[in-house]
Amino acid sequence: MCDLSIIIVSWNTKDLVRDCLNSIKKCTHSISYKVFLVDNNSSDGTVQMVKHEFKDVTLIANKTNNGFAKANNQAIKISDSRYIILLNPDTIVHENALDNMVHYLQQHEDVGIVGCKLLNPDGSLQESCRRFPDLSTYSTILLKLHTVFPNKRCLRRYFMKEMNYNTINEVDQVMGAALMYRTNVLGEKSYLDEDYWIWFEEVDFCYNVKKKGYKVVYIPDAEIIHYKAQSFNQLLKVQQQKVFNKSLLRYFQKNGKKSDTIILKLLFPVSILLSYVIQLGKAIKKRG
Repeated sequence: MCDLSIIIVSWNTKDLVRDCLNSIKKCTHSISYKVFLVDNNSSDGTVQMVKHEFKDVTLIANKTNNGFAKANNQAIKISDSRYIILLNPDTIVHENALDNMVHYLQQHEDVGIVGCKLLNPDGSLQESCRRFPDLSTYSTILLKLHTVFPNKRCLRRYFMKEMNYNTINEVDQVMGAALMYRTNVLGEKSYLDEDYWIWFEEVDFCYNVKKKGYKVVYIPDAEIIHYKAQSFNQLLKVQQQKVFNKSLLRYFQKNGKKSDTIILKLLFPVSILLSYVIQLGKAIKKRG
């Protein structure tokens, strides 16, 4: 059994995957680890590149796009480690980032999940911690009002705008771009809910871990660059909104009030219409 299983799910991000895998090898020193790459039927040569350039990586090549949760679970099932990190392919690991995350979990048995300091490609901070979703926040987001009123109280609370990212913080959830957890935090093996195709699966996972009595903690001395949504941005805005809505509904059906799900369902058609308008506006602007 090794210390860490590093699980990466890819979809048409070949060059990013290469950079991510190289950064892991270059910047991880004091822990034992195994890398798993689950490819969701990419058409850009990702599978061939990994086979040729990274022979020590365990590769799972899917014939269809299984989504984020199911693809991660494929690797979780065959992993054998004390800890697991779900790592996006559009990330670059900095020196000792994974080592420090593992060491923190080793030293704090009451912590079930640890998140790191995510950085934008220019080195600026990428805010990555949130409170758990509530109806007020997501009504605002579905109606696209967060773009008009970014300082609305419910948004500032949800996005934890007052948080100091230079100190250790206990939080509700950390971004799934680099989420590390104890393998047995939810049982012998801890899986994601496959009813989420993408989005909210890590929120739901954090919620379940907190319900078990474990802490979710952000640490600043583990830095990882995150290019953000490189796979998902290949979909059109309307497609993104439909997937987002489905996952949001799943989360509230599991963890929220029945009345909240009814209100969200009423807002979904409006959110799709607004996404279409935004998509159309961008297309017109692009044509000049």
